[in-house]
Amino acid sequence: GDRVLLALSGGKDSLSMLALLAEMQRHSPLSFELGVATVDPQSPDFDPEPLGSHVHALGLPWFWERQDIFGRAQKHLGRPSYCSFCARMRRGVLYACARREGYNVIALGQHLDDFAESFFMSMFYNGELRTMKAHYAVREGDLRVIRPLVYCRERQTRAYAEGEGLPIIIENCPACFRHPTERQRMKELLAAQEERDPRLFRQLLRAMEPLMAREVPA
Repeated sequence: GDRVLLALSGGKDSLSMLALLAEMQRHSPLSFELGVATVDPQSPDFDPEPLGSHVHALGLPWFWERQDIFGRAQKHLGRPSYCSFCARMRRGVLYACARREGYNVIALGQHLDDFAESFFMSMFYNGELRTMKAHYAVREGDLRVIRPLVYCRERQTRAYAEGEGLPIIIENCPACFRHPTERQRMKELLAAQEERDPRLFRQLLRAMEPLMAREVPA
């Protein structure tokens, strides 16, 4: 009975999640509605219009949310926390869309690599042992947020999206705008360590699971 609003950026992760949830909706014994929202940050590098035809071909409603995140972000470029700043802005737009359109669940496409990168960014820049939550209710209590790809690796979503020929938009991250990000630096750090120890993400998952499950309103 849930009404799930999927956040579609046009990247391999959210497109893979869309394909999987649309397939689940067709075959699951549990009935749920599915809608799709794309946050357009008004960046010259980001054109989400092609996503509309893909979503409509699946028979799903698509909400194109245009917000000048790009303009406001110029004041924050260069800060180590820029990725989290941008994510908060996008999340606020998604919350507003869900409430306006009557959805009670928001599905986000972060995978295990994203959780690990957030874990290290939180330690390095905030001095806290934190990462994203796999499932939580917002402070107001009217929305739940889920991250269905929590146990998937980034290489898996890449292989799936490319294998299925999904319409990936390369410049899909409003946090970049052609600038290097701290998240990218964390990604490179973890890749180098995983090359030395292939067990890395299995060990990180074990360390992060209590943090991923903790109920903290956002």
